[in-house]
Amino acid sequence: MATFHVELVSPEKLLFAGEAESATVPSVDGEMTVLAAHAPLMAVLKPGVVQIRDASQSLRRLFVRGGFLDVNPSGLTVLAEYAIPVEDIDAVSVDSDIRDAEEDLRDAKTFEDKQAASDRLVQLRDLRAAATR
Repeated sequence: MATFHVELVSPEKLLFAGEAESATVPSVDGEMTVLAAHAPLMAVLKPGVVQIRDASQSLRRLFVRGGFLDVNPSGLTVLAEYAIPVEDIDAVSVDSDIRDAEEDLRDAKTFEDKQAASDRLVQLRDLRAAATR
């Protein structure tokens, strides 16, 4: 199968750079699979798991939250606001963080505090869901 260049970058580091046979990416328009010679496009990421099947047939799974993807003649670039390999997610720690966020939401007094706590809770639940898939 033909390969193409893929890069997945977060503000902290480059998480993947190499040749791939396919990459499945969660976008706000739906999950899409990119193959070699894919038509150019740009899309907004939604929280979910990027799956990259590299040239050696290994499957890499990375949780992403927010950002953009760009498909062009040189390949696929995923610019994620936050990204972590799924195998690095500590489910016990995330569960504890979820309980703390739920308590913060219950204790919030102002609209801004409630919104911040709610946003944090949604992000943590997305992360937890990725760990169980």
